[in-house]
Amino acid sequence: MRHAFPWLFSFVTVAVAAQTLPPPPAPLGVPKPGPVTDAPYAPQPILPGGVVIPLYPPGSTFLKADRVHEAEVYSMSQAVPGRINSIVNIHNPSIEVHTVDRSINTGAAVILVAGGGHNTLNVGSESADFVPFFYNYGVNTIILRNRLRKDGYIAEVDAVNDALQSVRMVRAYAAQFNIDPHKIGMMGFSAGAELVAAAAVLYNDFDKKNNTNDALAGVTSRPDFVGIIYPGPSPFARNRVAPPIPRNVPPAFLVCGGSGDRVHAVWAMEYFSAMLNLGVPNIEMHIYGNGRHPGDPLPDGSHMTGGLTDRNDTPFGTWQFRFIDWFRDLGFLQRPGVETKAAKDSNAFVSQTPLADRH
Repeated sequence: MRHAFPWLFSFVTVAVAAQTLPPPPAPLGVPKPGPVTDAPYAPQPILPGGVVIPLYPPGSTFLKADRVHEAEVYSMSQAVPGRINSIVNIHNPSIEVHTVDRSINTGAAVILVAGGGHNTLNVGSESADFVPFFYNYGVNTIILRNRLRKDGYIAEVDAVNDALQSVRMVRAYAAQFNIDPHKIGMMGFSAGAELVAAAAVLYNDFDKKNNTNDALAGVTSRPDFVGIIYPGPSPFARNRVAPPIPRNVPPAFLVCGGSGDRVHAVWAMEYFSAMLNLGVPNIEMHIYGNGRHPGDPLPDGSHMTGGLTDRNDTPFGTWQFRFIDWFRDLGFLQRPGVETKAAKDSNAFVSQTPLADRH
């Protein structure tokens, strides 16, 4: 006998079956902050297998002795069990290293610097999501947890120091993690890109100040490349006194939405223009016509997301593949130990007569 409404019969069957099922078990392996002790707080891995290393030794003058024992505070996704959306209360900044298999390892390493307006660290969409993405290309990833303005730090000083120290730390441990010490760079997002842009030009001063009585003495904080993604204001913003640009400044890849994210696009263009005016090799910028800044409100009441999200199938949603094109073109996806095109071009640029001195 056929039922007039077979879909109704199916619905009733499923409903009856559901009544006999036990509730699903609780999620397993949900990450949580470490305990508070009298010792400096021990940062916990955001993703399985992460090797977490504090940036500074206990008692470092970079740290606040009265707060370094405080635990980080996680904001967890309400829809995805175990996903850390963001972190605050970071007083013992750290790096979390994720390596790739030897069979695909290029030796390249990207330090991921999340945004969040210096009020929070959006480690979900702008750090953790990139670990499997870069793994597919044989690129090692490092998640930086830097200090925040919201927690009483000066972003332009403390957080920039954390970014520079992270480069030194990764380079110091390069051999242990099978990383090529000449293929270590940074990718920052929004407020994180603001830190990366500063680190890209301030490494010489940082090294001079921290190369005495330091366990990392002699290890340079210069990134070999930088990705500056929908950035906050760089040292070259119009209301700032621009620092001198080192001749061996690293190559840069910049991305932003255009009219939909005009302020951040202007900041991206100011950095790009400063490099272009000097003649720095291998700088690339993509300003997309259709693009909004992460966190911007949307008509349905939700907010724009960032990182690797598809962005409604617009070209801006594929920027990460343009980065890979640039990264491959500069030689960072070759096997470890092979000098990159980026390094060759930078060395040639250093040996040239500066444009301002030419007649």
